[in-house]
Amino acid sequence: MQRQREHWESRLGFILAAAGSAIGLGTLWKFPYVTGANGGGIFVIFYLICTLFIGIPLFIGELLLGRKAQRGPVGIFVTLSSEATGWKSIGWLGVVSSFLILSYYIVVAGWGLNYLLLSLNQFTLDRSAFEIVDVFNTLNQSGDITLFWAFIFLLMTFGVVFQGIRQGIEKWSKVFTTSLLVILVILFLYSVTLDGFGEAVHFLFAFNVTKFRPSAFLEALGLSFFTLSLGQGVLLTYGSYLRKIDDIPKIAMIVGGMVIVVSFLAGMMIFPVIFTFNLPPQGGEGLVFKTLPVLFAKLPGSMVISTVFFALFVFTAFTSAVALLEAVVANLIDLYGWSRKKAVCLVSFVVFIVGIPSALSGGGEIFKKWLPMYGKTFFESIDSLVSIWLLPMGGLLLSLYIGWAIKTSVLKEAFSEGSRWQAIFYVWLFLVRWLAPIAIILILLQKGGLINVDSFFIQ
Repeated sequence: MQRQREHWESRLGFILAAAGSAIGLGTLWKFPYVTGANGGGIFVIFYLICTLFIGIPLFIGELLLGRKAQRGPVGIFVTLSSEATGWKSIGWLGVVSSFLILSYYIVVAGWGLNYLLLSLNQFTLDRSAFEIVDVFNTLNQSGDITLFWAFIFLLMTFGVVFQGIRQGIEKWSKVFTTSLLVILVILFLYSVTLDGFGEAVHFLFAFNVTKFRPSAFLEALGLSFFTLSLGQGVLLTYGSYLRKIDDIPKIAMIVGGMVIVVSFLAGMMIFPVIFTFNLPPQGGEGLVFKTLPVLFAKLPGSMVISTVFFALFVFTAFTSAVALLEAVVANLIDLYGWSRKKAVCLVSFVVFIVGIPSALSGGGEIFKKWLPMYGKTFFESIDSLVSIWLLPMGGLLLSLYIGWAIKTSVLKEAFSEGSRWQAIFYVWLFLVRWLAPIAIILILLQKGGLINVDSFFIQ
């Protein structure tokens, strides 16, 4: 007998939870740099096109499947198809992706917690730029400290998911997502006053034809997937807690719009600081944990600015981590009838164990031959596996399932339920059925080295 499923208490609560899951660390350190490096304004246009015509339609599709089945990622496909079909592998792919992402996400988020404490202790005082940069090198090579902060962050995430949907995820998403939006706006307004603001806007939005490559379209699509949390099982899970009266197309457009705005604000918050001191732009952990602390130290009120920024960083990581943990937990509850307490405890324990190699990879304290063998650390290998292969594969299979495996009449009923957007159903179905699979296949072929899109246009 299937237990009564908990639902979101309010539409606002779901929007903030979904937006929080989508606004992840990639929004802070990946979107701005990738945009500037791929032609600025031209890339922005492609990113908007990909988000509007591929990302958001798939976002809608995941939510529809979740609400229709009222189950976790694997249970959705068992309910809507059958136990005998292979479609449930899509659910398992999403669960595995969420699990692997969370295993190294806690490491990065733990670094953020560490830097939040460092900022409160004014760690840049009386230190040269080289010494400030070296703090991260020391942290990355200190497996014990990295593990400690990863554990603390996972414990925070555990505490929220343990409390359930309304009293845990929805309640705390309202607090943390609202807080990160407020902090982001404050830091953006501060960045407007810096000398490098104009150059940052130019870097992000000017049409730089010399940097643009045709393959940037595929880069934009991949970034859209990343920033919307597609293919991770998160939206399938969150959709399963929606009520029949909730307007899914409308909600998806709101969340998609929020993610786009936050991505732009993140770029216009970070790069003015970089250009004010005439440094070359970069992305990743080097930007957040090396470059920015050095630059914050040169600004008035450096302790406050640094502390507020790393609070933003932690809040951003936290709302995403909660969603990732819930995707795995919900699956175990549905499939095996476990209590939430048992599922959260077991998943959190295993996530921490699997995260140990990522936490220790910076210092080479485990798998010492991994780097020379793979050319990447264990941490980087898992990140690449998920972002380059698992997420696009999940998105491809989802688009094929939604577009071709489910009867059109069933989809139309699910799409129209609680929505005033019935008129665009067939447009949405065309995008999911045709445009999304073709675009994702091109990404996989490009990433696999089977084609080079640039060579088709540039001789």
